[in-house]
Amino acid sequence: MSIDPATYDFYQAQAPHYSLNPALGPSRYLDQFLAQLAANARVLEIGCGSGRDAARMAELGFDVDATDGIPSMVTKANERHDLGARLMRFDELNTTAAYDAVWAHACLLHCPRSELPDILERIHSALRPDGFHFASFKLGDGEGRDLLGRLHNFPSPEWLRNLYSGARFEILEDVIFEGKACDGTQRDWIALTVRKV
Repeated sequence: MSIDPATYDFYQAQAPHYSLNPALGPSRYLDQFLAQLAANARVLEIGCGSGRDAARMAELGFDVDATDGIPSMVTKANERHDLGARLMRFDELNTTAAYDAVWAHACLLHCPRSELPDILERIHSALRPDGFHFASFKLGDGEGRDLLGRLHNFPSPEWLRNLYSGARFEILEDVIFEGKACDGTQRDWIALTVRKV
């Protein structure tokens, strides 16, 4: 799998904006997710962006492996937060029982629908028994692009729940909420917390 070129180019160019924008704090769901984990748990973040969530995890004492598929994002995350973030695409995750949790805030939404089953299998494999995973998606009725040209999978809640259940995850919580996207559009999102079974 290669990253969609238009999506890649957008984030490669916009890394400084995501790094310096004071309005972009840690995810609203992060602390609640981390509260389920043991102290010093090993957490993989895929799509770490500017590193805000990973920095919060490190601040709370978690062992964080921050990754992103966009070189300029990795650079900015390390410049701003000194995380030791590393370059890794979703499809390059290839490890077994290495993490207690995988955090994927607002990143898997850019994965083509046809490739999501493979990515979820990789996440499942990377988790230790009973490991936790969080992901958030913009909801919709089919794959497409936003007004900025970025590819989104725009799933329905039912499609996504079925996908995760089929990938051997137990859905612990799914929350639908309103959000404003970077392109200015208002759209419902879903935040999923699941556990490996």
